Amino acid sequence: MKSSHLLLSSLMAGTLLCSDVVLAQAAPAAAPATAGSTAGTDSATYQTAQGTLVVNSVAAPAPSIGPAPSFATLAGSGKSITAAQAAAYPPLANDFINADRNQDGKISKSEYAHWLKQL
Repeated sequence: MKSSHLLLSSLMAGTLLCSDVVLAQAAPAAAPATAGSTAGTDSATYQTAQGTLVVNSVAAPAPSIGPAPSFATLAGSGKSITAAQAAAYPPLANDFINADRNQDGKISKSEYAHWLKQL
């Protein structure tokens, strides 16, 4: 009985070791034919079994946000900025929890001034 377990274990280990070799040979990796860099754009060309593949890479542009609106613009006639009012200025809406230093669910004029200094 022990010999059959040993034989079965050896057979399974051998199968697993050989399966990696078979899979690696079934899908050859694409070899880069050329690679270059021009004016902030990286480009690479690969020859594959299906044909030529060209990969162009460009850094994402920095997000452009306008100047921060005044406290009165965001708060309207109120004395604080709510989460709904902060949605009018996406950077503040994304950082509402940090800007609300006392965690009361609204941003006071002094909290807004402090948050603007952090920008």
